[in-house]
Amino acid sequence: MTFPQQKSRMNLTDERICHELSSQGWSIIDDFFSPTTLAQLTLDCQRGVSFRDLHQAGVGRGSQQAIEVTIRGDQIQWLEAGMTASTDSYLESMTRLRLMLNQKLFLGLESNENHVAKYPPGAFYQRHLDRFRDNDSRTVSSVFYMNPDWQPGHGGELRLHLDGLKHDISPLSNRLVLFISADIWHEVLPTHRIRWSLTGWFKRRQ
Repeated sequence: MTFPQQKSRMNLTDERICHELSSQGWSIIDDFFSPTTLAQLTLDCQRGVSFRDLHQAGVGRGSQQAIEVTIRGDQIQWLEAGMTASTDSYLESMTRLRLMLNQKLFLGLESNENHVAKYPPGAFYQRHLDRFRDNDSRTVSSVFYMNPDWQPGHGGELRLHLDGLKHDISPLSNRLVLFISADIWHEVLPTHRIRWSLTGWFKRRQ
């Protein structure tokens, strides 16, 4: 009996996402997953059972990629199908979201890629764009947070630079943030405790 209400809520959320992306370039969705799915996804990532290969993230791409901890201090591991049931559920949700964005906004998105990101205390990521100079395939960026009991004093906010204004978004657990990759400069402010997220990009053909 609750399915029609859930479907209606999803449709309303989809409409809001599309309206906000097209009108302001970014959107925030809280309570993205059910509590059960969120708890398992958080546990899988924080235990690191399937993410033994977390490595220091670099800047740039290809042969130009380099480790620069003064620019970026997170550790990452790319997600692949079959790692855990919870990460598979997350990837399926991102695929559904990609198809919805194509249907409603005609973005021509062909794929999505995601990695888990761990920011140790003191880590940050300086201001940047998510689209490379020589590759325009990244179209919509996504960040999903898994940080139970996060408090304002913990830092780690995602700062969006919007027409000369700064808008800070707390990395609250079960929050999904979407923004246009080529348009919005952003940064991660220094965190004072371990900060977990799943970061991704919806990509079109280059």
